[in-house]
Parts: sequence; structure tokens; C-alpha cells
Amino acid sequence: MQEFVIEGGHRLSGEISVSGNKNAALKMLPACLLTEEPVVLHNMPDIGDVRVLADILRSLGAEVTWTAPKTLRVHARQITSTRVDKALAQKLRASIVLAGPMLARAGAVYLPLPGGDAIGERRLDQHIAALRKMGAVVDYDGTAFDMSAHGLTGADILLTEASVTATENALLAAVLAKGTTILKNAASEPHVQDLCVMLNKMGAQIEGVGSNRLIITGVDRLHGCEARVGADFMEVGSYIGAAAVTGGDLLIKDADPQHLEMIALVFERLGVSFETRGEDVYVPAHQPMTIVPDLGNRIPIIKAQPWPAFPPDLMSIALVIATVSAGSVLFHDWMYESRFFFTDKLVRLGARITLCDPHRVLVQGPAQLHGAAHISSPDIRAGMALLLAALAAKGETRISNIQQIDKGYERVEEKLNAVGANIVRINVGELPV
Repeated sequence: MQEFVIEGGHRLSGEISVSGNKNAALKMLPACLLTEEPVVLHNMPDIGDVRVLADILRSLGAEVTWTAPKTLRVHARQITSTRVDKALAQKLRASIVLAGPMLARAGAVYLPLPGGDAIGERRLDQHIAALRKMGAVVDYDGTAFDMSAHGLTGADILLTEASVTATENALLAAVLAKGTTILKNAASEPHVQDLCVMLNKMGAQIEGVGSNRLIITGVDRLHGCEARVGADFMEVGSYIGAAAVTGGDLLIKDADPQHLEMIALVFERLGVSFETRGEDVYVPAHQPMTIVPDLGNRIPIIKAQPWPAFPPDLMSIALVIATVSAGSVLFHDWMYESRFFFTDKLVRLGARITLCDPHRVLVQGPAQLHGAAHISSPDIRAGMALLLAALAAKGETRISNIQQIDKGYERVEEKLNAVGANIVRINVGELPV
């Protein structure tokens, strides 16, 4: 087990690079199972979740090879197994998205319940309903799904909510189904768009990319392609936050700024702004760091919503920004009932936060954060939020369970140290060097 030891209070300054979108990578990899030809994926993040999924693909018969930094080649010449390893599946929430391509390509899959971050219950009913509508037979015993299909057929599918992974599972099944699938109330996040673009490059026929109504005309076969994973806008938002809370300035390279409009609006309400410079984003030093009240001097509410609204995975980062900004703001994440259960750790660092209920917290700032002897990262996004708070705090903070951060952020301490942070990765029991 490893931990981070952070000496806070250092102003960040310089250039920092952004890795590929984790959520896109974890769906583009299963898409490679849909063809017997090689697929090459560029700008692939080398993170914990990608490594686990690569191991799952290998166990199913695919060859998965890093051919260069950020470039992964997947060749599923044949599917040699339809059973997903339980230990691997439980490490990864995205393992559920193997259902669509395995049913389409192999006609069967045995899939243990997926694991993933402990941010609340994320039900799989929409996945199963969509696959059943296309002709899949699904048995569930409480621990695993046993699925089969003697040829999928297109269907008219209305999702009860704009679930990202249910949209992607349905897409991955529909591209090889007979006939046309109309997918309504579909998610439209950048990572869903990346998956659609990749599938169309492989020969799929998907219309309406970027909208909430997708029309998929099934084809007989798909071929190999080269595709690019877009920039991880969660990482971009995290580094904007890191610059703001340390009073620093950062140039964030290759940030795909076309996806940052709502993030800009919400961060401006917290007193943080940034500039677009071509494909890069620049965060100036010495931000106002003052929360903008609603009309009538009311406390503003920041609410997570489906794309193109503010993404739930950035709520934790925005919350840390709010702790060091002047004013009060209410955060509301209706999607995940455990998203804010890490805020007691921020309170230990000196934040003024009231947990109103599992879905809402009130933040009052500015707080003078101070180091804490030991806090633990409960999940990817909360872990990164704690790291930002530790960077802003005076004194030393020690964060354990950092494999949670490694699941979603590539070489995070190396990137931040290169722009002025002081973060040391240690093995438990060792003293920092």
C-alpha cells in the first residue's frame, strides 16, 4: 500500500499536460471486441482502471499491447472465453459495459456484478432492459449476470434517465444488431461522443452523435480502425482547481476546451475563471475567489445534472474550491447518495462544511486549511479533491488509499510536482525522502 505525503502552501505555476478521458477509454476498449481486426487507440491514459480492463480483455482472448506511450493496440482475433473473471470485474465499475459487445460478437457473456467507487448505489436496470429489448436473455442470481442472445435485433428504446453507461452498452450491442435501434433520452457526454466516433470509424452507422436521440442502423461486421481518446475534462477541471486553491497560474495543454463551457460558468460562480488559448487553457494567478450570490443575495446552488450541465464527477473539486472562496454555496448531487461522505475529511483540514443530507452540503468560506496527520481517499474524485485541499493547506498532510486516485489520474504527483507542488509517494511504513 502506498500513501501521499503533501507539504501544502506551495503556489503552482507552469505547464501541465492532460491525459486521455478515463470514461472514454473504459468504453472504447470493450468496443475493440466487436471486430476480429486490430484497433489502435491513441491518447490512452495509463491508469489503474485501464490496466484492469486490459487484463479482462486478455482473459477473453484479445491481444492487448502498448505499442508506444499513450498508444494501445487491441486485437480480438477471436473470443476464447465468455466468462469475465470475478476478481477483475469487482475492481471496475465499467466492466458492465462488456455486456453489449460480448452479446453482439460472441452471443453470450457471464458477468459478475461490477465493483467500482463507493459513491452510492448505481443500478443496472436500464442496461438489462435495453439489452432484453434487443433480444438478450438475462438471468441474474444476485451475484452475476448470465446473458445470451441468438442474434440481437434493433429496437425502440427509451431510457428512464440519461445513463452514460446504459447508453454505451446499448450502443455497443446495437451496432451489430439486425435492423435499426432508436435510443431516446441517451446520454451525450464527450466520452459517449468519442465512443460513437470510434464505432463509426469501424463501419457502424450511428446518427445523432452529441444529441439525446441516437439512431443506430445495424451492420453485418465492423473493421479495425485508429481512434483517439479525447482529453479528460475531469482532469482539466481538477488542475484548474489546483491552480485556483494555491493562488497559482497554470497552462493546461491539449485540454479540448470545447467541452468546458458549463465548467467555466460554475467555476466563475465560485470566483475562478480561465482563458482558452487554442487547444489549451490558461488559469491566471490571484483569482477573485469570491462566491457570486444569486439574485436577492440568496445562497447559490450548484447542482449536478446530465450533460451538457455540470458533471457530477467534478462536484468534489468544486466543493474544495468553495472552501477557500469567500461566501456560502449549497452543493446538490441528486445522483449519488454517498458522493459527499468524504467531507468530514475536509472538515479535519479546517473546512467549514455542513452535511445537510446524503445529497446536499453547505460550504461556508473562506477557510484557512491546515494539514492533517492522516486521511484516506474513499474514491477517485474525492481522493483528488483531498489532494487539492492538501495542496492549499498549511503544513503536512498524509493521504492513504491512493490507489483510488491512481485508478483515474495518470502520474498525478509527477505532473503536480513539475509545477511546484511537494508530493511524495511512499510505501506504508517508510518515511518520506
